[in-house]
Amino acid sequence: MTEEPLIGTLNEGSLHEALKRLYARPGDRFEVPLDGFVVDILRDGGGPEELIIEIQTSGFGSMGRKLDHLLEGRRVLLVHPIAASTTLERAGTRGRRSPKRGSVHDLFEELVAIPTLLDHPNLRLHIVMVEVTKVQIADPAVRRGRGGFRTVDRRLDRIVETHEFADVTDLRALVRGRLPNPFTTADLSVAAGVARPIAQRIAYCFNAANLIDEVGRDRDGKWYRWS
Repeated sequence: MTEEPLIGTLNEGSLHEALKRLYARPGDRFEVPLDGFVVDILRDGGGPEELIIEIQTSGFGSMGRKLDHLLEGRRVLLVHPIAASTTLERAGTRGRRSPKRGSVHDLFEELVAIPTLLDHPNLRLHIVMVEVTKVQIADPAVRRGRGGFRTVDRRLDRIVETHEFADVTDLRALVRGRLPNPFTTADLSVAAGVARPIAQRIAYCFNAANLIDEVGRDRDGKWYRWS
């Protein structure tokens, strides 16, 4: 009988641990030291189907050096959750649902830190849209603009959907509307159905990944064409 893998809990939040459980398979190893780093999940270590799974619930900026090194000779699946909806819990009581709702396009908030890595043949990315409960406690040190509460944990309530990106060309599918040629980030905002600041991040990532070329600029901003 195959034993279920034990899940390590090295300073993890509930959301991180829950995603590890969902991605784990029997025989996987957890919190494995590897070339000076610690990886969340190592599957078939040293074997022909070796795969590293990294659950990244925070920003991508801190992962650049780690990914650069691991991707040299290993396959990596990077899993990143985005909260489609968030319910607040204070003093053990579930309260209102936060008006802020996430979308898969929020990926670009993080991808600006590593805009070219997604084109590495050894890297795949899963964006997991989730519903979460944000656990908060009263903290007098927190400024009033944040309501005087500090977030101490996030719990997974439900997975809504998962988006898989095998390379940068998969990102292009997130821009579903038609674009003029050339186009600005204002046009991109309409085509992708996002606010202009997010469209600017999309353009930055697309340009860095050679999906689009900058062809000029005027008082309205930069102009781009698909490469």
